Amino acid sequence: MRALGDEFVSGLSAQDLRALMFRVGTRFGADHPLPACGTLDELQQSMTAQWSRTDWGWVTLSQKAEYLQIEHSLSPLQAAFGPGHAQWSAGFLEGVYQRWLEQMGSGQLRVRQVTETDAWGCVTFQLTR
Repeated sequence: MRALGDEFVSGLSAQDLRALMFRVGTRFGADHPLPACGTLDELQQSMTAQWSRTDWGWVTLSQKAEYLQIEHSLSPLQAAFGPGHAQWSAGFLEGVYQRWLEQMGSGQLRVRQVTETDAWGCVTFQLTR
């Protein structure tokens, strides 16, 4: 995976790589749809169950006044691609969460990364206008 990441970087800008990873993430989200969820707790459990099946960490959802906070813990992306590729590789998770939340009816709301990925593969996103 590191060789793949290095090859990506040699041919594409960080912005283009992030867009590519976002598209790959939305495809993953479409290929691995979540069941209908009636509560935020059910949604969190469903997302975490999906990640657990592939040993990709877990998610914590928290409703704030103006946004939904999405904290993904222990993503293997940084370990797979290497620490220099965290800026664009998290686009994958952003795309997955975007697709899953669209499936749940988020409409025009967008998922956006709001923290850098830390050394443990933890990163925070927000679903907002």
